[in-house]
Amino acid sequence: RGGGRRGEGGRMTRHGWVARALGVPSVRAIRGATTVPTDDPVAIRTAVLELLEAIRRDNALDDGEVISAIFTATSDLASAFPAETARAAGWQHVPLLCTSEIAVPGSLPRCLRLLVHVERVWRGREVRHVYLREAAQLRPDLAANGGAALSA
Repeated sequence: RGGGRRGEGGRMTRHGWVARALGVPSVRAIRGATTVPTDDPVAIRTAVLELLEAIRRDNALDDGEVISAIFTATSDLASAFPAETARAAGWQHVPLLCTSEIAVPGSLPRCLRLLVHVERVWRGREVRHVYLREAAQLRPDLAANGGAALSA
């Protein structure tokens, strides 16, 4: 188990084993999501900060390892840009993007999603995806116990 590229069927590729053995940095993505009780700038900032803190903590993530991040928001969240909060929370040198989530009928309302690209020497550390609040229902397999580890 641990860091490395994944091929078909989730098996680590030869490149992944070599990168891990040599301590070569590689890029992985960390997913996260949360919900916001109301479309209010303070509520959005609070939810984003909570999500960032959980991703940082659960992945022992240093801000210098983050190479980019993409936030999505459902159409019912329009009062603040999640990226502004991330920038103010230390990601001022990280390329950030906010975009709209696809409006699928019956989908989870007031939901913020985040995809963080990280470059580091993983050395067996596992990616821990984070699903908070009502967003835990999006991936119950990953949300148990506050997040779940997947081999990187």
